[in-house]
Amino acid sequence: MIFLTALPMFWIMIAASRGGHWGAWMPSSISAFEGTCVAIPCRFDFPDELRPAVVHGVWYFNSPYPKNYPPVVFKSRTQVVHESFQGRSRLLGDLGLRNCTLLLSSLSPELRGKYYFRGDLGGYNQYTFSEHSVLDVINTPNIVVPLEVVAGTEVEVLLLHFVPSRENNGHRLGCQAAFPNTTLQFEGYASLDIKYPPVIVEMNSSVEAIEGSHVSLLCGADSNPPPLLTWMRDGAVLQEAVAESLLLELDEVTPGEDGVYACLAENAYGQDNRTVGLSVMYAPWKPTVNGTVVAVEGETVSILCSTQSNPDPILTIFKEKQILATVIYESELQLELPAVTPEDDGEYWCVAENQYGQRATAFNLSVEFAPVILLESHCAAARDTVQCLCVVKSNPEPSVAFELPSRNVTVNETEREFVYSERSGLLLTSILTLRGQAQVPPRVICTSRNLYGTKSLELPFQGAHRLMWAKIGPVGAVVAFAILIAIVCYITQTRRRKNVTESPSFSAGDNPPVLFSSDFRISGAPEKYESERRLGSERRLLGLRGEHPELDLSFSHSDLGKRPTKDSYTLTEELAEYAEIRVK
Repeated sequence: MIFLTALPMFWIMIAASRGGHWGAWMPSSISAFEGTCVAIPCRFDFPDELRPAVVHGVWYFNSPYPKNYPPVVFKSRTQVVHESFQGRSRLLGDLGLRNCTLLLSSLSPELRGKYYFRGDLGGYNQYTFSEHSVLDVINTPNIVVPLEVVAGTEVEVLLLHFVPSRENNGHRLGCQAAFPNTTLQFEGYASLDIKYPPVIVEMNSSVEAIEGSHVSLLCGADSNPPPLLTWMRDGAVLQEAVAESLLLELDEVTPGEDGVYACLAENAYGQDNRTVGLSVMYAPWKPTVNGTVVAVEGETVSILCSTQSNPDPILTIFKEKQILATVIYESELQLELPAVTPEDDGEYWCVAENQYGQRATAFNLSVEFAPVILLESHCAAARDTVQCLCVVKSNPEPSVAFELPSRNVTVNETEREFVYSERSGLLLTSILTLRGQAQVPPRVICTSRNLYGTKSLELPFQGAHRLMWAKIGPVGAVVAFAILIAIVCYITQTRRRKNVTESPSFSAGDNPPVLFSSDFRISGAPEKYESERRLGSERRLLGLRGEHPELDLSFSHSDLGKRPTKDSYTLTEELAEYAEIRVK
C-alpha cells in the first residue's frame, strides 16, 4: 500500500489558496500498488457570489469534456458509473465543504490514466477543471529521493518514475511498502523542490491610449527560482528587476511611444516572453507639401501632401473652396495638374482630419508664362494731356515700355517722371502721362516682355467722339467751322434767289458741288481787295450766277468754358477751343 504523507502540508496549502474563483487542487500524478486502494486528494473552489443549495460533482476518466462521453468514475447525483469502476470508486470528501477527494480500490492496470473533476452547482453553473491527476498503478515500489527536480523532466528514485510539474513544488512525498504476512515495510519521504522555467501568467492585452494620457503595462511570471523580468522596446531595455511581476509606467504618452513592447522572463532553467501593442491615438500633424510649386505654363505639376496621425486621416486639397482631390484613411495625397495654365496659379490648402483634430497647410503654385496685354489697356486725351493705361498679366513680373513711333521715342517704367507702375498679383498696371500735347495725340504702342516672350499692342484712344475737339486742336476747329460757314452761305444764297429772278442755269434738283477751304484769316477788317476776292471765290464754290450778294462777314474767336467728358476712360477734363464765323 502507498500513501502520501504530504497530505497535511497539501491541505494547509490549498486552504490558504482559496480565492473565490473556479479552481481545483489535486496531485498531478500518483502511484499505487496493483490490488490496493488509492485516494486522490482534491479540493475545489467557486466564486463567492454563487450560493448553491446543494453541490454535486462528477469524476471523469481520461477526458474532461462530457461531450466526448468519457467513462464516469463517480457521480454524486445518480451513482451511475462506468462498469470498470462499479464497486471500486467512492467519494471521501464532502462536496458541500468543497472537498472532492476520491477513493479508488481494487486497483488494476486498466485504471491507469487521467482523472478529472467537474463541479455541478446546478443550472449553468457547471465547470470542468483543467487540473487533473494521473494515476499510475504499479506492482513494485518506487522510492524517489531527488537531489534536484526540474519540472517536465522525468525523475526516478529506485522504482518510482514520475514527471513533476510546477504545481508539485514544495510538496512532501512519502512512500511505504508493506508485504502481507510479514512485518517488513519500507517508507521514504521527499520534499520536492521543483525547478521550472518562467511562464508569463499576467500581461496586458493590446492597449489603446490617447496622446498625453497615462499608461501602465503589467507583466507577471511564475518560476522557480524567481525570474528576471525585463521590459523592452525595439531592443532597448526600459526597465528590469528580479521579481514575480513588473509594472512599466508611461506618463503622458506621445506618438513616438506607439509600438510593440516585450516582456522577457528568464532564469537558469529557461525563459518566456510575450508582447503587447500600444497604440497612441492622436490628431494629424501639420501636413507637409513636397513637389513642384513653380511651373511653366503647359507643364504637368505633381504635388504630394503627406501627414501622420492615428488613425489615418482624411486628406483633402482645396483651391478657393473647391475640392480638387481627396483620400480617406490615407497618410498621403498626390495632386496631378496636367498642362497648367495661369488660372492654376494661386493659393492651395491641404487639410488633414480625423476624430481627434484637424490641421491644414497652405501652399502656393506659381505658374510662369509670357506676358498678355489685357483689352482694357487704352489711351485717353483731355485738354493738353494724354494718359495711356497698359495692363499686363504675366509671371514673372515683366518689363513695360511705351513707344511713340511718330516721334521715335521709347519710354520705359524706370522713367518715373512719365510712367507710374503698380503690381497686384499677376497684374502689372503701367500709366504713361504726356503733357503739353496740343496737337493730334500720337500713336502709342505698349510692349511687355519677360523671359518667356514679348507682347506688343497699339493702345486705342477711348471716347474719341467726345474728345474730338481736344484731338483736332484749334486749327482743326477753324477749318471745321469754315466748312460749316460755306454750307450756311450756300443755303442763304439759295433762299435769296427765290425772291429774285432765278438764274436759268440753276435747277432746283441740282446739288452743286461744294469745296471747302480753310484759307481765311481771323483778323481785323479785311482789305477791300481781299473781301472782293473772297466773295467771288465763295460765289464760284457755291455755283451762283447773276449779281453778287452783299455779305457782311465778321470773324470772332471765342474761348469756350470747360466741357467735361462723360467717357469712363477719360482721365482728365476736356478743354476745347473753336472759331465761329457769323453771316449777317
